[in-house]
Amino acid sequence: MSDSLKKFLFEDRSVRIESVQLTQTWLAAQAHHTYPPSVAALLGELVAAATLLSATLKFDGSLLLQLQGDGAIALMVVECRADLSVRATVKMRERKLPEAPSLQSLVNPGGTAKFIVVLDPPKHTPGRQVYQGIVSLEGDTIAEALEQYMLRSEQLETRIWLAADSRLCTGLLLQRLPVQGGNQQAALSTAEESWERAQHLAQTLNPTEMLSIDQDTLLHRLFWDELLHSFEPRAITWRCSCSHERVSDMLRMLGKPEVQDMLEDRDAIDIACEFCGQPYTFEAKEALALFNAVH
Repeated sequence: MSDSLKKFLFEDRSVRIESVQLTQTWLAAQAHHTYPPSVAALLGELVAAATLLSATLKFDGSLLLQLQGDGAIALMVVECRADLSVRATVKMRERKLPEAPSLQSLVNPGGTAKFIVVLDPPKHTPGRQVYQGIVSLEGDTIAEALEQYMLRSEQLETRIWLAADSRLCTGLLLQRLPVQGGNQQAALSTAEESWERAQHLAQTLNPTEMLSIDQDTLLHRLFWDELLHSFEPRAITWRCSCSHERVSDMLRMLGKPEVQDMLEDRDAIDIACEFCGQPYTFEAKEALALFNAVH
């Protein structure tokens, strides 16, 4: 079964529920990298979180979640586009990992780390403006950091549960929605009860359970007694923007003399995408042929 995001609303439309469980997408993200388990777990959680948050937005562009710090992890980035295609990467410093690796010890040992959220509209959007929100990295987990950001920057009460290992990353999001129309006092009271009940039900989750139980079973176990309005599941895929053509263009930009220098002591040029790690190999004949069509 393909990876998917599943979305529901409480009967009174006051609470949004989103669930993701990624296997194929997550394995593709790791295909050309070998991350330490603690680093992979953090990246997997950020991948799950990005898909959850992207699906809450009415935005035809890309959502980027970025952790930038002074620890062994210098940079961690996940991009999720409006169609829920994802790419992700980590940049590491050459230093020993902490004995008890955690979000703060890996990214923020010096207390200077930033959590950055970017909303990037399509490039050809008229009047295109990129939104960037930057806050200090707070919280002991990715989920806590995101909850703090959503409350402070978006004024939306949001609860997030995340888990990841080498084979699977998964997440659950609850979000309290504004009450609209009708008897406001009665609606607010009902919405408050729904929000408290939703949190109470979801607080039973733990990482072991999230990584060992399939998505539908888990949702049923949590919300079997609720009347939920369901939406069509949305497929999640891995897609990096790198390609053989783009790497070819990069070699052309370097120029023929530079490419010839690279081939002096080797039979081929090996290049890996800086983002996803996808390797590209250009045999000498192919590399030099790139300049034959240049006038």
